[in-house]
Amino acid sequence: MSASTCGPSGRGHILYLATEDWFFRSHFLSVAQAAVAAGYTASVATRARDPAVADEIRAAGVALVPVDHLRSAGGLSAMGQARDYARLMGAARPDIVHLISARLCGLGGLAAKMAGVRRRVFAVTGLGALGAAEGPKAAAVRRAIGFALAGPLGGTGARFVFENRDDPALLGLTLTAGRDIVVGGAGVDPDAVSVAPLPPQPPLRLALIARMVRSKGVDVAVAAVGLARARGAQVELSLYGEPDRHNPQSFTDDELRAFSALPGVTWHGLTRDVGAAWRDHHAALVPSRGGEGLPRTLLEAAQHGRAILTTRTPGCRDFVRDGIEGFVTPPGEAGALARAILTLAADPARVAAMGAAARVRLSEGYTTKQVTAAFVALYDGMMRG
Repeated sequence: MSASTCGPSGRGHILYLATEDWFFRSHFLSVAQAAVAAGYTASVATRARDPAVADEIRAAGVALVPVDHLRSAGGLSAMGQARDYARLMGAARPDIVHLISARLCGLGGLAAKMAGVRRRVFAVTGLGALGAAEGPKAAAVRRAIGFALAGPLGGTGARFVFENRDDPALLGLTLTAGRDIVVGGAGVDPDAVSVAPLPPQPPLRLALIARMVRSKGVDVAVAAVGLARARGAQVELSLYGEPDRHNPQSFTDDELRAFSALPGVTWHGLTRDVGAAWRDHHAALVPSRGGEGLPRTLLEAAQHGRAILTTRTPGCRDFVRDGIEGFVTPPGEAGALARAILTLAADPARVAAMGAAARVRLSEGYTTKQVTAAFVALYDGMMRG
């Protein structure tokens, strides 16, 4: 790891730790920009694999420190990464370290303790497979993680940030008012886009924009559309996204091509024009199996005024109210999702009304302005403490 960051100036230096450059760009660059605008110096240590993304981060006034972080590393390898992060922090001397993801809260929390950085933001952006897992073993592991973050890895200088109100309880944590916060995911800017008219219906055109992994419910979406078509619905599904080569839950290219060969289903691969995708579709499918904080794709669908079909999982059920912004069904149940699809396919007026309601819903704490203001206020409070 290299520690060639901007030196501390102004109100203080914030060092962000993130797993991937693209994730930091899409979910936290706006937060870092707001911090810079407020007078902070910002840098991010992350895997930098896309020169264009790196340029965008630097252009926003955030120094980029490339690191070789492996999401699946464990044991001695994880301890080695913690020591590397500690050396980085020792060289950069940040006033605040902002740790993004449950895994980096653990590794980065240990590194901050080793480096003597007292002010730590634990930003738990979801619990992954552990959050969706059931049974006493999973519950015990979650509680152990929560104990470690609140105890030996935390301390009086630590603050917790969550994207839904279920994850703290799953970790056995009680948030402290005035210290810890729950934010509306990454936030989006409703004013940055105009709502395009809905395409003619039928058919009902659905889009799923996400990494092509099992936790996103890609297979459930495909099965539900198949059931709805078998019951007479004129419905089509577009899948936008790539496999995640580092995720054991990822679908393969062959599996995605097999989905795309089914009637009414098309896999388009990665899209860099989300707005164009939503212009061509009536509603979003976000059939998450759980473990997420608050999916950004859900907020982007609302930003473009599209109805949302999602599941009763943390984050998703926080934003979408069943029957208002869309429909909320049990995770993993293709039959229930198919019934929701049938309802929308038969009622274009309801599709439009739900899309309009979703866009209005964003103003209730889910805009970029609201989310970034909450983070800057958090940083300011930490610097005063």
